[in-house]
Amino acid sequence: MSNEGTQSASANDLLKNSTLYREFQAERDEILRHKWIESEKAGHDIGFERALTDWIIKHRAQWRKARQAAPQN
Repeated sequence: MSNEGTQSASANDLLKNSTLYREFQAERDEILRHKWIESEKAGHDIGFERALTDWIIKHRAQWRKARQAAPQN
């Protein structure tokens, strides 16, 4: 493997193992779950932007408190 490929792989591993990236992924998963639930209720796809805005307004603060209170692995 070339040096460039090795550097790219290690940078990718560093990103995936970072706390910030894991938190981003967890939040994104919650937004997508919210999008699915609200789309089912509406009977059509509400779209990511609407789901994001709705989730931030209604759920983000509580979700973050729960995440901070949960023991870290």
